Amino acid sequence: VQLVESGGGLVQPGGSLRLSCAASGFTFTSYAMSWRRQTPGKERELVASIGSVARYTNYADSMKGRFTISRDNVKNTVYQQKDSLIPDETAVYYCSARRSATVYWGQGTQVTVSS
Repeated sequence: VQLVESGGGLVQPGGSLRLSCAASGFTFTSYAMSWRRQTPGKERELVASIGSVARYTNYADSMKGRFTISRDNVKNTVYQQKDSLIPDETAVYYCSARRSATVYWGQGTQVTVSS
């Protein structure tokens, strides 16, 4: 099983990024996918999640309107479009796959919002 995040990097405040997470080694269409983030000294927190066939999406309140989660079940990839970024959103962003009690995690990608 692999979840490989990409697309992180340095972005200026107010800028945008699109993160990708490529999945392999499991039946992607059977798993709900989510993005979470973590900063030093804090717990990992939910950014957004999407159902196995994208019928539902869920966002943390502070992310609504600025972040968009989507998935491509042909490419086995989940995306996160991030707009209007602020410095407090500097974090390591993780992709995860969940089905019942089974959870897989990616290694994370660093996003730094700074001028």
